[in-house]
Amino acid sequence: MDELDSAILAALQADGRRSNRELAAELGVAPSTALERVRALRQRGVLTGVHYAADPAMLGRPVQAMVTVRLRPQSREIVQGFRDFVIRLPETLQVFITTGSEDILVHVAVPSTEALRDFVLDSLTKRREVAGVRTEVVFDHVRNHVVRPA
Repeated sequence: MDELDSAILAALQADGRRSNRELAAELGVAPSTALERVRALRQRGVLTGVHYAADPAMLGRPVQAMVTVRLRPQSREIVQGFRDFVIRLPETLQVFITTGSEDILVHVAVPSTEALRDFVLDSLTKRREVAGVRTEVVFDHVRNHVVRPA
């Protein structure tokens, strides 16, 4: 990635809705150059999509939590199967496979603490492969939407 690619990446992460003309004007390049570079970044898998972020609280899910899950027996099949199961649950925002004493970290958003309890007990702990669960409520959540190249 060169300087122009990095500038395009930062600009589109800040506002992915801008037109190609706006992007080119901001970066001081021809619209054809901006378009070609954006296409190349997409083809290389650097840019993976454009979407709006939704506020879970505005959608009736103001309580967020991080739920760590320990699985047994440990195997690729068990971990990936559980990952695929939990990402399909409507409460799930993100899933991370981790190292350490737990295997999976699940970021969830639910309507209430009661709903969080029900999610953990009814959706997670009833699974045979779940050996342990730890839940931590999130008080505040801030996300950096701009990722710069290393």
